[in-house]
Amino acid sequence: MTASSRLRALAEGLHEFYVGPYRRTFARAQRDEDDLFRMLVMSEMLGVPNPASYYTAELLPVLYDGFHDWHRRMGMERSPLEEYRCC
Repeated sequence: MTASSRLRALAEGLHEFYVGPYRRTFARAQRDEDDLFRMLVMSEMLGVPNPASYYTAELLPVLYDGFHDWHRRMGMERSPLEEYRCC
C-alpha cells in the first residue's frame, strides 16, 4: 500500500466520520425541499392560485411519478386530485 493510497483511505474515512451522522438530515432536508417544489408546481391542481402555472405546467409529467409517495407523506390517504387517481 503506497502512501498516497493510505492518505486517500484516511481522507475517505474522515469524510465518512464527519458526514455520516448528518446523511439522514441532509436526505430529509432534500425531501422536504422536493415536496415544497412539488406543491408549488401542482398548486393550481390542488386549488391554490398560482400565477406561474403557465411555466410550471410542463413540469407536471415529471412529477407524476412520485405523486403517490408525496400525497402519502403529506397524510392524504387518497389522491387529492379529481382527474388523477394513483391509488
